[in-house]
Formats: sequence, C-alpha cells, structure tokens
Amino acid sequence: MRPEQLHAALSGTPGVEWLREALERVAAEPDGIGRLFAAAGRRCGRSPLPDMPGWTADEAARALLLHALSTSYAADPDKLAARVEDLYRHGDAAEKRAVLKALPLLPIGEQTVPLLHDAIRTNDSRLVAAALGPCARHLDQAMWRQAVLKCVFMDVPLSVVDRLTERADAELATMLAGLVEERRAAGRDVPADVLDLLAQLTEEA
Repeated sequence: MRPEQLHAALSGTPGVEWLREALERVAAEPDGIGRLFAAAGRRCGRSPLPDMPGWTADEAARALLLHALSTSYAADPDKLAARVEDLYRHGDAAEKRAVLKALPLLPIGEQTVPLLHDAIRTNDSRLVAAALGPCARHLDQAMWRQAVLKCVFMDVPLSVVDRLTERADAELATMLAGLVEERRAAGRDVPADVLDLLAQLTEEA
C-alpha cells in the first residue's frame, strides 16, 4: 500500500477537494492535524473503496493525512511517533483502525508496538485484524502467537495476518491443536483456514 494508491482509490469520491486542502494544511501546520483527522469521516464518507479491498474512504483519507504528517516531522521521528500515538489514544474505533492501517506508511518502526499491543487487547475484531498487518513484524513471537490465537477466538480470517506461514512455528501448532480440540469438544465448528494452517505445520514438523 502506497500513498499514490490511496490517492487513486479516492479519486471521484466525496471530499477529494477537502482532502487536498487538508493535506496542504497539515504540511503547513502539522500540529493542527487533530481536527482534520477527526473530520475525515464526515468529509470523505465511510464507503468501501472498490480499488482497495478492505479499505474505506475515511481510512484512506486519514492514512494520507498521517503520511503528510510524517513528511512534516521527517527530522523528528520521536515527535511523529508521539503525535500518532496521541491520535490513536484519543480517537474513536474508526480513527484507531485508520492509524493502525496507516502505520506501514510511517517511519516509526518499533515505536508502533504499544499501539499494536493495545489493539490486540481489545474486543474489537477490526482493531485486532488491523494490528496484524505488515507492522506486526515488530511484535515478539510470543505476542504474535497470542494475537493469531485471538483471531481464531474472534473468528477473524487468518488471511489478515501478514507473513502468517513465514512466522508460524511448532509452538503455534501446539496452541492451535489445543484450541481445535476444545472447540470440537464443545460442538463448535473450526474454521477451514485454521485446519489448513494446522495441517501445514503438522506436516512440516
């Protein structure tokens, strides 16, 4: 996902002119992003973007605002990280999700981890899914396994997990096997993607 893809996906949607002006304002006055970030849903709408599956117009607009902020704070990544965290902590669920989805655009590296942890601890499946995108590479293996298990508990498709097959290991297989056994004992269905991953890990072992 790149800024130009977000711009292209937003072409023709409501609020494009507002977003252009908002990006210019963030470039000129980065500390004023808070009000613009909150207004993006109302100004740009919340419709799904056909050219970017899994994204809505407000998420794309907010990601572009954060990218503009990162350009303004290019010389001070710590300040950028603090501002991004502030937007996340004070945002509603939609704003939090937009921050998480925008993290791969921002040069703040491991400073994303506290936000990922917070999202994974919630009971909002959309936040959990957003936390397991490309920036999940910064999670240690133990936390990453717990996040994958939470996806299973919440019936979040494992396709949302970035680098799933690359990071999945024997310990995750053991944990999944226990969960599958519990579900079957309780008469509950087990998602096909979970069984496929478990079979792959077992075969590799």
